[in-house]
Amino acid sequence: MGGYGSGGHWRHHSRETVEDCRFLDVRRWRRDGLLRPGNWFNWQWSRDGVAVANIDVRVEEGRVTLTYRFRRREEEWESIVEPIPIESTPGTYGGLRFWFLCPAVGCGQRVALLYGSDRYFACRHCYRLAYPSTRENRGDRAVRRADRIRSRLGWEPGILNGEGLKPKWMRRKTFRRLSTTHYQLVSYALRVMAERLGIQPW
Repeated sequence: MGGYGSGGHWRHHSRETVEDCRFLDVRRWRRDGLLRPGNWFNWQWSRDGVAVANIDVRVEEGRVTLTYRFRRREEEWESIVEPIPIESTPGTYGGLRFWFLCPAVGCGQRVALLYGSDRYFACRHCYRLAYPSTRENRGDRAVRRADRIRSRLGWEPGILNGEGLKPKWMRRKTFRRLSTTHYQLVSYALRVMAERLGIQPW
């Protein structure tokens, strides 16, 4: 999970994206009223409605302290206690805006999100995390957009699995629009794939 370390510590994560990592969002904690000094809370990450990881958080004046367990494959569990500085700045429309200060050695950058790519939490720049869109070609982007539509329609994931039925609760006009866009995206993605493989377009 992310945190303290020297600059060289972060470089081996260069192929990960932000979507590969669990993250902490100080804006969400502020919005939920959790950043009161003296407050304790447990934060969980879930997949398909099942909790897969959690941390304990203690809020103090000017920082939060994270407590959790970490292990790499086949290693023993390790107890981690990581303090994360927090500061506030005036908001654009009044009030205060809260920020994490990245705890990685030599960083201290003011950020809203910290990522758990390894033992400690740190910012995206320290872990050299990319956004998925920066690594996609035009066909990949079409596939990703088509899969989002499939998820919205409740269809089986994967553009090669064919089209499903209209959800009972969805208006026909909305369904026609989404299914037409899906068809166009899939056709485009397959055409790009064919070009990359040197296959003559149909």
